[in-house]
Amino acid sequence: MKKLFIDYDKCLSCKNCDAKCSYFLHPENDGITSLREEIAFLLACRRCEDHPCINVCPTTALKREEGINKRSRFLCISCKSCYLACPFGTILPEIIPYIIGRCDLCLGRLKENEIPLCVETEKCDAIKFLEESEIEDNENIYKIGENLIVKCFSYIETYGLKK
Repeated sequence: MKKLFIDYDKCLSCKNCDAKCSYFLHPENDGITSLREEIAFLLACRRCEDHPCINVCPTTALKREEGINKRSRFLCISCKSCYLACPFGTILPEIIPYIIGRCDLCLGRLKENEIPLCVETEKCDAIKFLEESEIEDNENIYKIGENLIVKCFSYIETYGLKK
């Protein structure tokens, strides 16, 4: 079964994300933004002991659950305080919009041999739709759920940081 593959490091180097989203609840075509936020918190976050991003949040929209930062989309006012407080630049201003829907990975919406619109429209070659066996480089590859595969440099694993 084909899965969505995101090369997060390549995705970050793309200056203007032009990936479109076919999910009707994403009127701003922001499906990829929700995936970038999830990847940032799961894999790129350094898990600071003093949690500056969480401590600065005026609405307590950011919380640490089971060692991973999570953002409540209903509480977040998009003040970008977390972005300014993050000492490593993990939280990007464009991935903390006011309200955002979650990407559904086009599950159950694609016809046979159809590929997601984000893969078709993204021009940095950072998003692909492929079989797991088609992934050429196995270094820094992580599965998120059953249908998303991410390539991302993990500071947590590389430097043995606490999870």
